[in-house]
Amino acid sequence: MPKMKTKSSAKKRFKITATGKVLSAAAGKRHGMIKRSNKFLRNARGTMVLAEPDGRKVIKNYLPNGL
Repeated sequence: MPKMKTKSSAKKRFKITATGKVLSAAAGKRHGMIKRSNKFLRNARGTMVLAEPDGRKVIKNYLPNGL
């Protein structure tokens, strides 16, 4: 039986907190900031906690061993 491996792309995009929640950066901030509103850019700073169902999917499919 092969080992379960963590997806390398998920390692760079997500972080698991001590309580098991998943942190991620805001979507839509990779490029094209000039067309986004200042309000959007302010609100998309930093990291946010994923919703519980999304967090469970990330851990199950991409980060089976944690980080």
